[in-house]
Amino acid sequence: MTPAPTDRKASRIGALALLLAGLVLLLGSRMEWLVVDVFDDKSGAASLSVPGSSWSTEATAVALLLLAGGVAGFVLRKWGRRIVGAISALAAIGASWSPMALLAGEPDPERARQILAVGSASQRADNPVTISSWAEVTGMEVASAGPSLALMGAAVALFGGVLLAFKPGSDGPRLNKYEKKSQREAKLAEDLKTSPDSGRVIWDALDADIDPTDIDRER
Repeated sequence: MTPAPTDRKASRIGALALLLAGLVLLLGSRMEWLVVDVFDDKSGAASLSVPGSSWSTEATAVALLLLAGGVAGFVLRKWGRRIVGAISALAAIGASWSPMALLAGEPDPERARQILAVGSASQRADNPVTISSWAEVTGMEVASAGPSLALMGAAVALFGGVLLAFKPGSDGPRLNKYEKKSQREAKLAEDLKTSPDSGRVIWDALDADIDPTDIDRER
């Protein structure tokens, strides 16, 4: 059975939405989410930034999952697309929690201090910027652009995942490797009648051992 154009379009929109959401979430996770003021009695006061990938460690993983899900939405069959859509929607809900909580509430200063103490916030593995274990957090400010962008990416992913799960489209007959030979021959016969000059149809007919000049014979 040939998929309806609307179903086919919906599944493609869902897959594209997952790709877009993955890119947006990845970009948002690289941006600054927090500016933390710390004080050390030896080195003095400093202001350090915490990126989304440090504050929300799952953001990068979910972004990569969404990118893979978007690609899978184009290449998998109906039930594969449905499963990918459902998993992506659940992942989007999980990824939305950290940026939503950060924008709506107060960030935990102890967590910010621990992130800065191990140097993961600097994203420089060869020479990480760290603070001392006795440094105190004196203030924090949320940089709303990063978590807002991440939250937008999660929303787009939720839309794309739900759309792909509920409207995965149908599999065309050419995707079915177990299609009966008689069905394929009947379709080729119809194609030869409607498009006798089509190069693709002629080659398909020859490949199936059908004489493309004999379009009127019974099947």
